[in-house]
Amino acid sequence: MADLQNFDLCVIGAGPGGYVAAIRASQLGLKVAIVEANHLGGICLNWGCIPTKALLKSSEVNHLLHNLDQFGFSAKETKFDFEKIVQRSREVSKKLSSGIAGLMKKNKVTVIDGFAKFNSSTEISVEKDQKEVAKIQAKYFIVATGARARQIKGLQSDGENIWTYREAMTPKKLPKSLLVVGSGAIGVEFASFYRNMGCEVTIVEMMDNILPVEDEEISKLAHKSFTKQGIKILTNAGLKSLKTGKNEVVASVEIAGKIEELKAEKVIMAVGVVANIENIGLEKTKVKTEKNSIKVNGYLETDDANIFAIGDVVSAPWLAHKASHEGIIAAEKIASKLGKFDASKIHPIKKENIPGCTYSMPQIASVGLTEKKAKELGKNIKIGRFPYMANGKAIAAGESEGLIKVIFDEKTGELLGAHLIGAEVTEMIQGFVIAKQAELCEEDLMHTIFPHPTMSEMMHEAVLDAYGKVIHI
Repeated sequence: MADLQNFDLCVIGAGPGGYVAAIRASQLGLKVAIVEANHLGGICLNWGCIPTKALLKSSEVNHLLHNLDQFGFSAKETKFDFEKIVQRSREVSKKLSSGIAGLMKKNKVTVIDGFAKFNSSTEISVEKDQKEVAKIQAKYFIVATGARARQIKGLQSDGENIWTYREAMTPKKLPKSLLVVGSGAIGVEFASFYRNMGCEVTIVEMMDNILPVEDEEISKLAHKSFTKQGIKILTNAGLKSLKTGKNEVVASVEIAGKIEELKAEKVIMAVGVVANIENIGLEKTKVKTEKNSIKVNGYLETDDANIFAIGDVVSAPWLAHKASHEGIIAAEKIASKLGKFDASKIHPIKKENIPGCTYSMPQIASVGLTEKKAKELGKNIKIGRFPYMANGKAIAAGESEGLIKVIFDEKTGELLGAHLIGAEVTEMIQGFVIAKQAELCEEDLMHTIFPHPTMSEMMHEAVLDAYGKVIHI
């Protein structure tokens, strides 16, 4: 039996929410432990955000190599080693995971390798290979166990022909054809990657538009762009069954009341995620769950006074940066309860200020209300738009496809939402996020000087357009 260890805080899960919470709590003078069953950095660093961006960078390079004439170059032959592309993405993840281990050591956070399970509200046991390796008592716990790929009964992944995001990141070879079920950020990013590597790709989406959480105008532009690239897109399409053969998967899809059969070498199921709340002993605490998520308040407190929860186990949006921010809020709230932080400085997260990014080609980024949602809320709005084709830097970079769209409250000048599609929008969106967080109005943005020549100038022009002051169109 393992000896009992005591801490001020124990974080369960070392993903982007958990490890950030542990670091912040340690900075505030708490004695902290973190328990991780798999890899430091969690899904995001090891199987999500980071390795997919490494893959997408490789596909971007491949795209450029096949369009060299646009920049005055020519090459007789270009080829790639797919195994090396996958290997590079894994090495990137490994390097960053090692970096998290260094951060834990630097911040004096005790790392415990194993699977945690609550014995009570103030104690957990940690098991590794079916053996108890630690028993921890803490004044507070943060549950940051993340989420896993959603599996649909009868349509489950088999790891060989029907993939989740994990298998899609480490294929043995590039498939000739691919069916992507679901067109959220994960599905679209994989569709973009594989298409740019030369794979025939079809997207199946049950909603009216791809990227259904995005502004409808942006979704339609993305649809047009992806179709132009050769991606086949089926919307209002419901997947009914999957049958695997020796070299292909046959999908039965219902479109407009009729069943169509689609064939592909591989299938990626990208139909959302499920919170990891099972088998961690929550029944031995006062924590309450609803809709397969842990119920929390604005400060990430559960119904158990000793337990907080953050990230994907709590609620949508299932984003790493949201989890990290929640980790800081939870750590500071716990520190305030222990008399080590000023509680008045803690502010609940504003979900309308959380940016969303899709790293496809073209990129998509947004924050705040869509045009449709603003109208549903009865807002009188002003909309500004500025196209990439009118921006000097975009034209010079060969990136003239895209649009910046902003939505303002007509009465107050409040920035309600910003929706972007095009090159580098995942970097530009933060300007609008800061504007929303700081509650800037249209005049503040109009009077801001944007550097020239940059793509960010389009942000300024879109604001000007909403008020009839646009210069370059």
